[in-house]
Amino acid sequence: MSSYLVIALFVVGLFVGRLVRAFPFTHKVSERLSMVTVYLLLFLLGISVGSNREIINNLPVLGFKALLLSVGALLGTLVLAWLVVRVFFREQVQGERGKREKGDWK
Repeated sequence: MSSYLVIALFVVGLFVGRLVRAFPFTHKVSERLSMVTVYLLLFLLGISVGSNREIINNLPVLGFKALLLSVGALLGTLVLAWLVVRVFFREQVQGERGKREKGDWK
Protein backbone atom coordinates (compact mmCIF):
# COMPACT_ATOMS: atom_id res chain seq x y z
CA MET A 1 0.00 0.00 0.00
CA SER A 2 1.51 3.31 -0.98
CA SER A 3 1.77 6.25 1.35
CA TYR A 4 -0.34 8.31 -1.07
CA LEU A 5 -3.25 5.93 -0.56
CA VAL A 6 -2.89 6.16 3.23
CA ILE A 7 -2.87 9.97 3.10
CA ALA A 8 -5.81 10.04 0.67
CA LEU A 9 -7.86 7.73 2.89
CA PHE A 10 -7.08 9.91 5.90
CA VAL A 11 -8.16 13.09 4.08
CA VAL A 12 -11.36 11.43 2.83
CA GLY A 13 -12.04 10.28 6.39
CA LEU A 14 -11.62 13.84 7.63
CA PHE A 15 -14.19 15.13 5.14
CA VAL A 16 -16.64 12.32 5.90
CA GLY A 17 -16.19 12.98 9.62
CA ARG A 18 -17.01 16.65 9.10
CA LEU A 19 -20.15 15.73 7.16
CA VAL A 20 -21.54 13.22 9.66
CA ARG A 21 -20.62 14.95 12.90
CA ALA A 22 -24.10 16.47 13.08
CA PHE A 23 -25.52 12.99 13.77
CA PRO A 24 -24.94 11.99 17.42
CA PHE A 25 -24.84 8.24 16.81
CA THR A 26 -21.90 8.47 14.39
CA HIS A 27 -19.43 9.13 17.21
CA LYS A 28 -20.36 5.91 19.04
CA VAL A 29 -20.40 3.86 15.84
CA SER A 30 -17.05 5.27 14.75
CA GLU A 31 -15.51 4.62 18.16
CA ARG A 32 -16.69 1.01 18.24
CA LEU A 33 -15.60 0.32 14.67
CA SER A 34 -12.18 1.79 15.42
CA MET A 35 -11.73 -0.47 18.44
CA VAL A 36 -12.87 -3.58 16.56
CA THR A 37 -10.46 -2.70 13.75
CA VAL A 38 -7.56 -2.23 16.17
CA TYR A 39 -8.32 -5.60 17.81
CA LEU A 40 -8.50 -7.28 14.41
CA LEU A 41 -5.19 -5.75 13.33
CA LEU A 42 -3.50 -6.88 16.56
CA PHE A 43 -4.87 -10.40 16.05
CA LEU A 44 -3.60 -10.50 12.47
CA LEU A 45 -0.22 -9.16 13.58
CA GLY A 46 -0.04 -11.95 16.16
CA ILE A 47 -0.76 -14.53 13.45
CA SER A 48 1.92 -13.00 11.24
CA VAL A 49 4.54 -12.97 14.01
CA GLY A 50 3.57 -16.42 15.27
CA SER A 51 3.94 -17.96 11.84
CA ASN A 52 7.41 -16.47 11.24
CA ARG A 53 10.01 -18.97 12.51
CA GLU A 54 12.86 -16.46 12.40
CA ILE A 55 11.05 -14.05 14.74
CA ILE A 56 10.04 -16.86 17.12
CA ASN A 57 13.61 -18.22 17.24
CA ASN A 58 15.05 -14.75 17.96
CA LEU A 59 12.33 -13.70 20.40
CA PRO A 60 14.60 -13.58 23.50
CA VAL A 61 16.99 -11.13 21.80
CA LEU A 62 14.23 -9.17 20.07
CA GLY A 63 12.15 -9.09 23.24
CA PHE A 64 14.93 -7.48 25.28
CA LYS A 65 15.60 -4.89 22.58
CA ALA A 66 11.86 -4.19 22.31
CA LEU A 67 11.66 -3.74 26.09
CA LEU A 68 14.55 -1.26 26.04
CA LEU A 69 13.00 0.61 23.13
CA SER A 70 9.60 0.75 24.85
CA VAL A 71 11.02 1.97 28.15
CA GLY A 72 13.08 4.60 26.34
CA ALA A 73 10.06 5.79 24.38
CA LEU A 74 7.96 5.95 27.54
CA LEU A 75 10.58 7.92 29.46
CA GLY A 76 11.15 10.27 26.53
CA THR A 77 7.41 10.89 26.21
CA LEU A 78 7.05 11.63 29.92
CA VAL A 79 9.98 14.05 29.94
CA LEU A 80 8.77 15.84 26.81
CA ALA A 81 5.19 16.08 28.14
CA TRP A 82 6.49 17.52 31.42
CA LEU A 83 8.54 20.09 29.49
CA VAL A 84 5.60 21.07 27.29
CA VAL A 85 3.36 21.58 30.31
CA ARG A 86 6.04 23.62 32.09
CA VAL A 87 6.80 25.83 29.07
CA PHE A 88 3.43 26.28 27.35
CA PHE A 89 0.88 25.79 30.14
CA ARG A 90 2.66 27.32 33.11
CA GLU A 91 -0.10 29.86 33.88
CA GLN A 92 -2.86 27.26 33.72
CA VAL A 93 -0.98 24.88 36.01
CA GLN A 94 -0.34 27.65 38.52
CA GLY A 95 -4.03 28.62 38.37
CA GLU A 96 -5.10 25.04 39.12
CA ARG A 97 -2.69 24.88 42.06
CA GLY A 98 -4.16 28.09 43.48
CA LYS A 99 -7.68 26.69 43.18
CA ARG A 100 -6.64 23.51 45.00
CA GLU A 101 -5.12 25.48 47.86
CA LYS A 102 -8.29 27.56 48.23
CA GLY A 103 -10.52 24.49 48.05
CA ASP A 104 -12.30 25.68 44.87
CA TRP A 105 -10.83 22.94 42.69
CA LYS A 106 -12.98 19.96 41.73
